[in-house]
Amino acid sequence: MSYRKRTAALASAAALAGSAVWMAAPVARAEVVDVNYQCRTPIGDKSAVSPIDIKGVKSGSGYRITMSWQKGVSSSPVELGKGAMTPSATIALGGADSGTLAVSGPANDAAIPANTPIKISDLSGTYTPKKSGEVTFTAGVLTIKALGTTTTCTPTNDPGPSLTLDVSAGGGGGAGGSAQGGGSGADKGAGLPRTGPEDSAVALGTLGGTVLLAGAAGALWLTRRHQGARAGR
Repeated sequence: MSYRKRTAALASAAALAGSAVWMAAPVARAEVVDVNYQCRTPIGDKSAVSPIDIKGVKSGSGYRITMSWQKGVSSSPVELGKGAMTPSATIALGGADSGTLAVSGPANDAAIPANTPIKISDLSGTYTPKKSGEVTFTAGVLTIKALGTTTTCTPTNDPGPSLTLDVSAGGGGGAGGSAQGGGSGADKGAGLPRTGPEDSAVALGTLGGTVLLAGAAGALWLTRRHQGARAGR
């Protein structure tokens, strides 16, 4: 095969490899969903709507899932001192997987005035895929424990998923995550690589570009080698 044909073949192979990598980009979808909570408190029932954001960050063979509230829910007739309130929640799994994921977070780091909507801190948990495919994450029951009492808040509006991840069982799967909402805090994997759709696109685009550059470098080497051989004749 002539050097020109070899050069063309290398360039075509590099372009095809780059296209294949790009087409293999994992699926990740996320959106902030309004959740209508009906809360049963020690002093009666209350309701509140809060936009919920769920993010996913790859962590070992699983994902660090963080659930964020953009508005406060429920309230207390008395002030809750620092550290008096501890929240936890469940996230309903759907799609390729089922069941619930438990998430929890720290107690309140500042006093909460009486009759003020309680702002929930970010809640996190680790999800390890049991099945391969698209898995959805939907806000579930919120539990607030304070001053020896328990308040449970249940979604009543059948909210849609806040996050969808394309995963593979065993930890070898696609990445996913939310690119929306605030940060998850220093104790929630802030140093780990994010796995949102934009980050995946950038990473895969870089890999595709590297493949193309490698192909071009090989073609240039063959061209120079051929020219050197001709000059030595």
